[in-house]
Amino acid sequence: MDKQFTILVNCTDETGLIYRITRILFENGLNIVKNGEFVDQESDHFFMRTEAEGTTNESALTEALTAILPANSKVEVITGKKKKLVILATKENHCLGDLLIRNHFNEWNAEITAVISNHDLLRDFTERFDVPFHHVPADNCSREEHEQLLTEIINRYAPDYIVLARYMRILTPGFAQQYRGKVINIHHSFLPAFIGARPYRQAFNRGVKIIGATAHFVTDQLDEGPIICQNVISIDHSHSAPDMARAGRGIEKMVLAQALKLVLEDRVMINGNKTVIF
Repeated sequence: MDKQFTILVNCTDETGLIYRITRILFENGLNIVKNGEFVDQESDHFFMRTEAEGTTNESALTEALTAILPANSKVEVITGKKKKLVILATKENHCLGDLLIRNHFNEWNAEITAVISNHDLLRDFTERFDVPFHHVPADNCSREEHEQLLTEIINRYAPDYIVLARYMRILTPGFAQQYRGKVINIHHSFLPAFIGARPYRQAFNRGVKIIGATAHFVTDQLDEGPIICQNVISIDHSHSAPDMARAGRGIEKMVLAQALKLVLEDRVMINGNKTVIF
């Protein structure tokens, strides 16, 4: 029976790349179902995402593709294996609840394997979905000590991605580097506007007429990682900062869900501090 493959290629641009790549796929008995390419002219970088079907060996295909590509190319051959997610949360329930419901109804080819929080408020809610909950209080310990406790639990589950579902703590650069390209955050602002804490209060003080949410990969620069997905809603002068926060909950969970769908379908490739979305 044919297997489904997603092949991701990220390399310096050269003449003939598409021909060389598709020839290797043909020689390995794969039929291309869907294909997309993009060249970043400024960085002279080539990105390609291909969906194919056949019976080839993933390791052999990766080696064959790497051999015909420029040096330092990145090649990923991905099968339909279910991805594992660990969710970090604090007290807010709207983003976590949306993810747990989607997980319960198998909306994605993914599984939430655990929820970790520095508060115990969401334990009962999480465990109603038969998802393990870990309470790791942050009191009386440094940020580094707290993150070491988080790391021990996270690594136990070996997740493909860590999702910050309104996890209202700033991560250290060391933590961000350790899981670089694997941590996805939902920030309650249309970045780059209103970085950091209390963005709704910042927006209120500025008198904005739209508010939004941004899902992005986490880097060691606060709220400045590669953006995956964004959206906005309109407000007016009658909205207080708490009104904005209430109105923003819907857009926050929608943007996070859209971003995760793209990531879990292997449609997102990181290009420096930007993303290429297929």
